[in-house]
Amino acid sequence: MVMTTHEEKMRTVRFRVAATPHIVVNSEICRADCSLHACVYVCPANLFVPLDDGGILFNYEQCFECGTCYIACNQEGAIRWSYPDGGYGVTFRES
Repeated sequence: MVMTTHEEKMRTVRFRVAATPHIVVNSEICRADCSLHACVYVCPANLFVPLDDGGILFNYEQCFECGTCYIACNQEGAIRWSYPDGGYGVTFRES
C-alpha cells in the first residue's frame, strides 16, 4: 500500500473561485453573541480566524464546501452558506 502525505493530496485539489462568496460570516453576530467560535475549530481548511474584538475573519477561496462550519455554528444567522455557482468551487481528483 502506498502512503500519501497530506501535502501530496492537497496538490490534487483545485479551486475555481467565484466572484461572489458562497459563505458569508456576520461578524457582528459573532462579536455580540458567540464565545465558542466553533467554526474556528471545526473547519478542515482552517479558513476561520478569530479577531481580538470577538469577530471572525473568513476567506472562502479555498473552502472544501463540507458545510461543517454551518452545522457547528450555534448562532442563528452568523453563517450564511450555499453551494458555489455552477462550475465554481472545489474539485477533488485522484493523483
